[in-house]
Amino acid sequence: IVNCDPKTKELHVQFDQQIVHYQGKEMDQLSLAYAITVHKSQGSEYSAVIVPLTTHHYMMLQRNLLYTAITRGKQLVVLIGTDAAIKKAVENEGSTRRFTGLLHQLSELGASPLF
Repeated sequence: IVNCDPKTKELHVQFDQQIVHYQGKEMDQLSLAYAITVHKSQGSEYSAVIVPLTTHHYMMLQRNLLYTAITRGKQLVVLIGTDAAIKKAVENEGSTRRFTGLLHQLSELGASPLF
């Protein structure tokens, strides 16, 4: 929603590069929807889930995230994206070891090595 005018009862909604104007009863064509991240959805269930997969954010294309997203939907799951993005997500097991630099930071603080 880019603009809402209560006086004229108009609503202006941007879809991609186009702005659509709604007046009065035309607003019935719109439905309220919510979006959350896969991380926030952990532990929750939804009747329907739409999962966008794009290579533009390839760092998020990981098997464990895709699994979590798919298992949130109990009646319907829709994957939207390219075959390449879905393939990358399925094949990418992610890194099992995290390189946080924590050991280096602890040693700089004078902590003795853990291993």
